[in-house]
Amino acid sequence: MSGMAVKPTGDVDADFTAMMIPHHQGAIDMALAELRYGKNEQLRRIAQEIIVEQQQEIAAMRMALGQPLPPSMPVPTQVQPRSPDLKTAPSPMQTHMHMHTNKDQSR
Repeated sequence: MSGMAVKPTGDVDADFTAMMIPHHQGAIDMALAELRYGKNEQLRRIAQEIIVEQQQEIAAMRMALGQPLPPSMPVPTQVQPRSPDLKTAPSPMQTHMHMHTNKDQSR
């Protein structure tokens, strides 16, 4: 969520994408957590769709501003759970916040 805290530059297009790209990445991160730990097949299919759609949106925004696209990676649609004990698996929001905290620390 901290990635969306952008100081306005006066370029509305650049500011829009600077806030929206982290927003879409957050949706991807939460969908990945669902694929890793979720058991509900309907929700897992929704998570797969979210990943594809949000990656496409991010690419379209970057292309619209002439920004470089991130390297191509396979879409992780069939991620297997890492922890067989769901009681110890982090919630999707914990995973999302952990990913953003680690990204912020590496900057």
